[in-house]
Amino acid sequence: MLTMTNTPNHTGVKISGDYFDLDELNQAIYHVIGDENKYYDYVGSRMRILGISYEIRHAAQGDRNVESVFNGLHDHTKKQHSFIAPDKNIYFSTEVLWPEILYAAIALKDFVRLHREEAKFPDWNSHLHVIGRFQSLVLDCLHGQVPEEEYQAILKAFQQAAPVEEYAIQYIDFLNLKFIGMPKKQREKSLAAVALKIAMQDNDYLAFRSQVLEAANPNKVPIHEIRLQAEYPDEIEW
Repeated sequence: MLTMTNTPNHTGVKISGDYFDLDELNQAIYHVIGDENKYYDYVGSRMRILGISYEIRHAAQGDRNVESVFNGLHDHTKKQHSFIAPDKNIYFSTEVLWPEILYAAIALKDFVRLHREEAKFPDWNSHLHVIGRFQSLVLDCLHGQVPEEEYQAILKAFQQAAPVEEYAIQYIDFLNLKFIGMPKKQREKSLAAVALKIAMQDNDYLAFRSQVLEAANPNKVPIHEIRLQAEYPDEIEW
């Protein structure tokens, strides 16, 4: 079963599951976001989601974290059915920064909407249900980290979030790096505010986007191709 938990230092979330859980999620992501030429105004958002997909795929291949998890098989059940079997399953996991996963949850709303507009019977599309569960897991994990009143405000903001069409994805890098640089206690206190900033596309975001557009306009470069002049640390204290 796919699970999502807060990392010890509140830097991000840990996505865990067996091979089939992670592969199912990856297949659903590929199915819903379409190929790179399908939604031109969402190229940047597609790239961000693919970044998470890359981590999930490598986790499923055993390239990230590997752990054993109790599978519910008790000794009395083994005796009752007269067989020998392990009582633990192998789970794979990977970490994703909080701003990154929150943005993905919102951006996937747009891709789901676009996909439903084209699908003949979207209510019966298993990929859409997998994406919906993934988004729910993100919010459920967030629920355990913020006060109830703030969580309800976040739910409302996520529900009413504006489309991420032509989103300045560099802003997520900016928030990621800022979040990494905070002390643990400050991350705890700032998480709700970060979630709201991403959902509401507030004045800070709009000012940041204007700067990105200024950099893109002289050479008519697509907004998603402008690079943020900052580097991620080699190691992150999750």
